[in-house]
Amino acid sequence: MTVLKEINFMIKKWIFYASIALILAFISSGFKGSNSQVIDYSEDQLLQTFVLPSQYPQDYYKYQIVFTGYSFTGFKEAVAFKESQGNYRQVNRFGYMGKYQFGKDALSYLGIKNHSAFLADEKLQERAFERLLAVNKGKLKKEIEIFSGKEVAGVLVTESGILAAAHLGGSSSVKKFLYSNGKNLKRDGFGTSIASYMRKYAGYDTSSIVAEE
Repeated sequence: MTVLKEINFMIKKWIFYASIALILAFISSGFKGSNSQVIDYSEDQLLQTFVLPSQYPQDYYKYQIVFTGYSFTGFKEAVAFKESQGNYRQVNRFGYMGKYQFGKDALSYLGIKNHSAFLADEKLQERAFERLLAVNKGKLKKEIEIFSGKEVAGVLVTESGILAAAHLGGSSSVKKFLYSNGKNLKRDGFGTSIASYMRKYAGYDTSSIVAEE
């Protein structure tokens, strides 16, 4: 009888531990990366795809993920993040201001004289940025046609890259860079070159900007 009791005890003990092992294996299988889900997210008629680490997309509803990709919105936000981390109130030590870091000369060209009002008006800053893009697109129309798709000093030239570089250093600096095959290279006060902007912001869709001539 004692031997039978010991055998029964060992069987029950084995079943207990085996059950725990199965439960742990089942739970951990729910967190494997191979079960990642792909969901489509649509915003402003733009459809993008995301891969999330959870197998339950509803876990992410509260984060309101927006991926702008290489759209025009993506271009604006990428430039803005580099310029000011998207801060409409930012003024740097050289006096450049706003989300897109406008200089006083650029604001004056656009007819904006009240700098305090400019900093306080987010919609005005967005309109000013788009207007300046249109102005630069007009000034660089010929260069966009000639150089787009070509490499200059190891940099692939695209329309969006040209416009970003012009925002940093002005349209004349972009022309000098392109026609000198990259030898005439302007940098801003922080040492950032127009070539780096041309490379970093290449391939965005800026076709919605109508050149102002």
